[in-house]
Amino acid sequence: PILTMLPSRDRIGQIRGYSRWLQNRFGQSPTGMWMPERVWESQLTADLVPAGMRYTLLDDFHFRAAGLADDQLHGYYLTEDNGHLLSILPGSERLRYLIPFGQPEETIAYARQQAERFPGSSLIFGDDGEKFGTWPDTHAHCYERGWLVAFFEALTANADWLHTVTPSQLLSVTPPLGKIYLPDCSYREMTEWALPTEQQHRYEEAVHLLAEMPNGDQINRFVRGGFWRNFKAKYSEANEMYCRMLEVSQRLQAARESGETSQPLAAAEDHLYRGQCNCPYWHGAFGGIYLPHLRQATFHELITADNLLEEAVGRTEQAWVEASTQDYDLDGHSEVRLASESLIAYVSPNQGGMLYELDLRHPAMNLLATIARRPESYHHKITHAQHGESSATASIHDRVVCKQPGLEQRLQYDSTVRKSMIDHFYDPDASLTAIERSEQLERGDFAKLPFQARIRRGSGKIQLQLTREGNVYGLPIRLTKAITLEAGKPELAVAYLIEGLPSDRTFLFATEWNFAGLPGGADDRFFSDADGRRLGHLGSRLDLADCQQLGMTDQWLGVDVRLNINHPTQLWAFPIETVSQSEGGFELVHQSVCLMPHWQVRGDSQGRWSVQLDWTLGTSPVPHVTSEQEHQTLSSPLTTV
Repeated sequence: PILTMLPSRDRIGQIRGYSRWLQNRFGQSPTGMWMPERVWESQLTADLVPAGMRYTLLDDFHFRAAGLADDQLHGYYLTEDNGHLLSILPGSERLRYLIPFGQPEETIAYARQQAERFPGSSLIFGDDGEKFGTWPDTHAHCYERGWLVAFFEALTANADWLHTVTPSQLLSVTPPLGKIYLPDCSYREMTEWALPTEQQHRYEEAVHLLAEMPNGDQINRFVRGGFWRNFKAKYSEANEMYCRMLEVSQRLQAARESGETSQPLAAAEDHLYRGQCNCPYWHGAFGGIYLPHLRQATFHELITADNLLEEAVGRTEQAWVEASTQDYDLDGHSEVRLASESLIAYVSPNQGGMLYELDLRHPAMNLLATIARRPESYHHKITHAQHGESSATASIHDRVVCKQPGLEQRLQYDSTVRKSMIDHFYDPDASLTAIERSEQLERGDFAKLPFQARIRRGSGKIQLQLTREGNVYGLPIRLTKAITLEAGKPELAVAYLIEGLPSDRTFLFATEWNFAGLPGGADDRFFSDADGRRLGHLGSRLDLADCQQLGMTDQWLGVDVRLNINHPTQLWAFPIETVSQSEGGFELVHQSVCLMPHWQVRGDSQGRWSVQLDWTLGTSPVPHVTSEQEHQTLSSPLTTV
């Protein structure tokens, strides 16, 4: 995990837990640690030292940001926080690029140059193991073409003046160069990636200008980009995972403080810690948050931990349902959490009354682990990229490879996040193609602006009612939507009532639903109609008329999502795909399935129109058919429960 993302208790718990694991298997207790992605904040010292760490390794970039010159970076320093002392080693950025991408003699020449300038100094290297065989082209480079053997032979040949030691050996034989307090920082590229997209362009331009200026390198040492935590502002989806992780951590801590010591708590801690793995919480040269399997893996661990916490308090033996309000996503506004023994739903009244997380407790899956299509600074490179693999081995930051042709034609951006229960009004002649390409203008103001919320409770049921006084084409309209969760049923009943509609004019009303974790392009993941007939894989485009039931089945995961509507609808379905960067190159990634039931709506004699959508969220591929009696019971969109 990136430690600055975690509560202090979890930082210490993670380090101590891994130290125990290493001690049990290798008989050694580590006294130093790699700082994940070298994301550093001074307050980490007060947690690392109590967790048993004597030292860590950061980049020389961090030390330059603190004002040190190159001739001061040939040893290690002490830092301090609240009386705790920690040794910090400046890893050489030059070595990070030479090893393994330069020739071995280049590394030796650089080391000799430093030894001649600073006799008795230390040159420190630490980097990702993936560079030695896992990153693209590096396996052939390091092993088949002999770089690694040649590198070790070069070290051996120069052992009379070039000595290799571990960090702990370095600390035992040399004193620190002094004390230093480092600013909040990460490695150079990470500070660039953390910037907003438009500012990334300006940062790149500034760096290029400095490179062309006389003595530009003297100025460049004072230039750095953004702050790692702002990935949670840059990607709302990262913030959702982060806040969900914090919620589970807080629930676990509350259970401990209440005196719970059961086995489920220990297991919940393991799953929480796994859900804190840093990879899906940010994005740079790696797929990161754009990789659906990473987002789903994170939510799988957090939902599993949540389930174990319910088990610890004995809520697994019977059906139950509850509702709570809290600022769950830490945006300054209250969200609503609806939960039962089978489902958890998070709704944001302030953001268009959208449903932004929908968890199936079994198989511990968030159907809304989606991501929106947004501009990225590297998108301009795609039109210039060469198709196919690079001929030379390059650093992961320098490779420009398109994994599919025509990616420049697939660049598209969303005006809203890709969540569910998002309400749109379009022109009556709107088409699937226009909607899919985001070319259709929004005619109402319901998709993003706040709704008023009210919770109704009844025997075995919870209903959240959301209302907004808005407008369509400038005409005042009142839209009310109610989402009902019932104990003992893996179902959501969603009812709409629109009031104030003119009787002489027709609007196209659409409700948007996005579902993640259901990949397209596979025969065992498909749409089906009311009779069970397959309508295509989940990456298909559908434009259905007079539809009252649609199923989405993933036989691999054993997940079946079925929609029943109480009167015929037109329905659009299309895939949401991003063009994103990963270590393998630029690629098209299937992110989610978008469903849009839509109607040509016109007011009745009272200016009203209503519809009911029933979602069954099961783990059986058998289609669910709602009985006529259930339709009658749920016919009113404002049934008091």
